[in-house]
Amino acid sequence: MTDVQTLDRVVIRFAGDSGDGMQLTGDRFTSDSATLGNDFATLPNFPAEIRAPQGTIAGVSSFQLHFANADIKTPGDKPDVLVAMNPAALKANLADLKRGGLIIADSNEFTKRNLAKVGYATNPLEDGSLVDYQLHAIDLTALTVTSVEQFKLGRKEASRAKNMFSLGLLTWLYTRPAENTLEFLDKKFGRDASIRDSNKAAFLAGHAYGETTETFAVRYEVVAAPVPPGTYRQITGNKALALGLMAGAAKANLPLFLGAYPITPASDVLHELSRAKDHGVTTFQAEDEIAAAGAALGASYAGHLGVTTTSGPGMALKSETISLAVMLEQPLVVCDIQRAGPSTGMPTKTEQADLLQSLYGRHGEAPLPVLAAQSPADCFATAVEGVRIALRYRTPVIVLSDGYLANGAEPWLIPDLASMDAIDPAFATEPNGPDGTFLPYLRDDRLARPLAIPGTPGLEHRVGGIEKADGTGNISYAPDNHERMIALRQAKVDGIVADIPDLVVDDPSGEASVLVLGWGSTWGPISAAAKRVRDAGRNVAVTHIRHLNPLPANTGDVLRAYDRVVVPEMNLGQLAMILRAKYLVDVQSYSRVRGLPISPAELAPHLVDVIDGKDAR
Repeated sequence: MTDVQTLDRVVIRFAGDSGDGMQLTGDRFTSDSATLGNDFATLPNFPAEIRAPQGTIAGVSSFQLHFANADIKTPGDKPDVLVAMNPAALKANLADLKRGGLIIADSNEFTKRNLAKVGYATNPLEDGSLVDYQLHAIDLTALTVTSVEQFKLGRKEASRAKNMFSLGLLTWLYTRPAENTLEFLDKKFGRDASIRDSNKAAFLAGHAYGETTETFAVRYEVVAAPVPPGTYRQITGNKALALGLMAGAAKANLPLFLGAYPITPASDVLHELSRAKDHGVTTFQAEDEIAAAGAALGASYAGHLGVTTTSGPGMALKSETISLAVMLEQPLVVCDIQRAGPSTGMPTKTEQADLLQSLYGRHGEAPLPVLAAQSPADCFATAVEGVRIALRYRTPVIVLSDGYLANGAEPWLIPDLASMDAIDPAFATEPNGPDGTFLPYLRDDRLARPLAIPGTPGLEHRVGGIEKADGTGNISYAPDNHERMIALRQAKVDGIVADIPDLVVDDPSGEASVLVLGWGSTWGPISAAAKRVRDAGRNVAVTHIRHLNPLPANTGDVLRAYDRVVVPEMNLGQLAMILRAKYLVDVQSYSRVRGLPISPAELAPHLVDVIDGKDAR
């Protein structure tokens, strides 16, 4: 009987061609880990092409899962296990694998042709080059084909189930429940009995292979992580964002209108919301990004919660409409799921390089609030916050996520919607001016203007992109009025600072001289790196910014309280530049733009050098 060894955490990476089903395999293993109560974080990584060049490095698709018996913040640095479906998958990922790590490779695919395609002169499964790893070269293809013989499939069709064979093997190896995957396959392929049954047969064959062979001397178990009581679900950032937009609309008692044009990695938000017609959601797939933004702004003017979703290239096209929303002072939620640029860039890879575009990428003085989510689950709360600010302050709001958050998954504690604060859109119902007139730009104590739904009797008014006279909203070219309106719009956005929380610093010792400040998805890597630094006997302080415009009121005080400030970003130092300019603090940028999340294993030693005074700037 195989021994079972208990582990605290495991990082597994499934890798193969983009058609090998690695994303499905990883997602299923993640779901099974979630069922057992493990904490987890994932990192899908795949080519932009629908069917990338088969057997090449560029065509490799991978899915990394980090699951543990304690709270974790990242999908892990170096995998403990690599499942490689072909030579390209091995070559593309071997450098990341821990020394002594486990390799499960489909030996059937290591043919001379496939080896030559990626530059292997000899077969690494046979030439001794993998001696530092636990290598298991298994003919996954042949075993899979044999396991589904009864279904009379062709060899090519039969071999497609090898991802399920490998999933079954890993399910056995890490003591995951098999029942959930079998139920999933029943639902996913229920309309095609041959595909359903062949996948189930391959999965069970992989499980039985692990159980009946002597290939593996030990099985592993990772017990559940302690978590606060409640109902949890596995969620990606895009799903959380969609649910957050729905929750914000529901708390405001407004119908939700999404105007969107499909773009990687934002399209899943459109997909999710298109399924919610019975929840008061209308989705409009426009002919282009400009039309999508215009439709969303028009819906907002008509009394809906107007939302548009996109990525960096689409943000550039939407900029004129966003500027119009600033001039109108009309609520609009713009969700930018950032990806690697410029131009088409690397559509399926992550980046944080849209910050300056979000803050300043409009013509004229066009200020607006900018927020950023810190984790996949946090996309929900950030979306709700964006809705609240947009409606309360009558302004477009940009909500930033990125490809890492959008596609990555983690456990999400489902909130009690009844306990969430209501959001009052406070539409005008009566005239507010002298002699029964309506003044659409007469401001309240927040400098927010009244909103009147078109058609409300007695509240007829004019809107448009030309500068408005203060109060009346009439067209005005008067220099003094223009300067006043510019100042009022800026003051309104600046005033939001009174409505957002101060920065909270995590400094357990109270003796740190170095502060690490992050925003967006750097939260997880920074948290993991800080733990390593502290475990190494150093003191370091950490804080994280959600509200990027306006910045929290105590930001300057926090920065000045430390000798050194380091800002890790997946760009060339955009927030660092803003902080230097605004607060005159010598902020140090830690920049990575590789299309991947920042690595805690690389960040931690850099922080130690900063703390010890060894860094060379």
